[in-house]
Amino acid sequence: MVLAAALLAGGAAALVARGAAPAATPQIGASDDRRAFRGRHRGPLPPQAMRTFERYLYRPVDPYEIQREFYFTRLAYSGHMYRGFAGSWSIDYPKADRQFMIGLKRLLDQLDAYDYDHALPATDPDLFRFPFLYSVEVGYMALSPAEREALRRYLLAGGFWVIDDFWGSWEWANLERELSLLLPEYPIVELPLDHPIFHCFYDVEEILQVPNVGQGVSGGPTWEQDGFTPHVRGIFDEDGRLMVVINWNTDLGDAWEWAEDEWYPVRFSHYAYQMGVNFVVYAMSH
Repeated sequence: MVLAAALLAGGAAALVARGAAPAATPQIGASDDRRAFRGRHRGPLPPQAMRTFERYLYRPVDPYEIQREFYFTRLAYSGHMYRGFAGSWSIDYPKADRQFMIGLKRLLDQLDAYDYDHALPATDPDLFRFPFLYSVEVGYMALSPAEREALRRYLLAGGFWVIDDFWGSWEWANLERELSLLLPEYPIVELPLDHPIFHCFYDVEEILQVPNVGQGVSGGPTWEQDGFTPHVRGIFDEDGRLMVVINWNTDLGDAWEWAEDEWYPVRFSHYAYQMGVNFVVYAMSH
């Protein structure tokens, strides 16, 4: 297959070439508004408060200027303080999302997809227009009742939710609690390697543990906290439709975000792109 790094070679230039002229202001302002929330809040923070820094993001094409078949939609959820700042939902955002889309559009060149990042809170009425949803760092998730109700309706109506980049028993316990409130009647199960999601485009024969960029470039270890073993788990509805895919003790997003880094092990980026492409193909065909 084409190397993940090769997929991204010249990707940024290609995006600029397809879009409008560069904006007069930088893509992200000199002062990241996420820092402004440090120490100012207690308890769960609403996604609207955590998204103000988005006004600095430059997108040559507005998400809704031309309707696309596919958007890589990230869930902006309420959550607790994460490593000193608000917004665990936005870790690796927007770079991981944009670089994944560069590779996705080269591998699935017939897919009519939006090139850039696309984040929405669960309570946004437009969420139901987008069948694919991605979340990270759910060990810090704390959904409000309104978010929980909206996300439940979204999933039961046919939405597909991919969860990634959370580690260890403590963060698992938090996600398990959130899911027990969100979808109490549906159990979490381990996905066997013969499930179609592992073979709908690429044949994935092994579950790899993908490390964060720091541990990847330094040679390991690949785990964080007590998350020594990677898992891919899922939640099915009563008809056997896969609604939620849970990537635990692994970090696919960092492998997308840093795929162009010559020091980041290419086998992890290969695997992360294979898994991501399979998730998109599965979501768009079921």
